[in-house]
Amino acid sequence: MNIYKKIVVAIDFNAEYENVVQRAIAVCQSTEDVNLVYVCMPIVYLQPLLYGGEYDVTTDSENLSNAKESLEEIAQKFGINKENVYVKLGDVSDEIKCLANDCKADLIVIGTHGRSGIKMLLGSTANAVLHGVKQDVLAVRMHDN
Repeated sequence: MNIYKKIVVAIDFNAEYENVVQRAIAVCQSTEDVNLVYVCMPIVYLQPLLYGGEYDVTTDSENLSNAKESLEEIAQKFGINKENVYVKLGDVSDEIKCLANDCKADLIVIGTHGRSGIKMLLGSTANAVLHGVKQDVLAVRMHDN
């Protein structure tokens, strides 16, 4: 298997990210080659879904700050330098692709539930990332509980 020089690992806090990070570390030369990214969706994307509900809506800056803190904890757990931690705001697949290009990554590692059929048509971040990138993409299968 190839040893990759620069890897971007997309993290989803609501999924089995540990296995995704471990797979990335297994195919790189050192944890210094691993960059973690979490993308927050802007509140304006979520507002129509929250309309009329009783939700404690935070601001984008609060979401970014909380995500950065959580991502730094994950980085520390896996021995990844906190300078290699990125939290972005925007469309998830677009931000992952941009970071991979900016970091000159040669591999993007992302978790996938491996859904098919109508579930796939409704949206898949891994599928969206796969299309239009120059880098290799490692989709790590996650199992639904």
